[in-house]
Amino acid sequence: MTLARRALLLGAPAALLTACARVPASPVPPGMPITLEDAFAGRAVGAGVFRVFLTGQERRFTARLNGRLRGDRLTVVEDFVYDDGDENRLTWVFDRTGPGRWQGRRDDTVGLAEVMESGTEIRLTYTADFVSPEGVTRLGFADVIYFGPDGRIINDAVVTRWGLPVAAVRFEMIRL
Repeated sequence: MTLARRALLLGAPAALLTACARVPASPVPPGMPITLEDAFAGRAVGAGVFRVFLTGQERRFTARLNGRLRGDRLTVVEDFVYDDGDENRLTWVFDRTGPGRWQGRRDDTVGLAEVMESGTEIRLTYTADFVSPEGVTRLGFADVIYFGPDGRIINDAVVTRWGLPVAAVRFEMIRL
């Protein structure tokens, strides 16, 4: 086998992995301006899906969110109900660290989440211990949050394990 052919064959898996983004794409076209307060202060309901790339397995869920802003602290309580009947409550506490920047922590996060508002989207990155019926798995999350064309708030996320993209989450919510 020639060196060029070997490089092509060995390079194919690497090229496929590089094609799997580690961060979600920005919405096209860009939507309306959004801030963390716009997205999460107040009440909202939504539905979403967690999809594993390798197996195609999906876990659907609905959620009720209740966010309260006091000064530079935003607290968001999320009540999840999964299609398999599992229920979970998680609470985010975000603190404003500067213009368009926040840090946060949720019950399941490892370390601090970093939040950056940039006009028409919010970028949120964090590591969390994900609890499932199979046990606890440490995952990285890179989210982009934006207004959809119909006014819904959309949260798209790429989920990584050991630095490799393994799943995606899409959560769409409406304000009450």
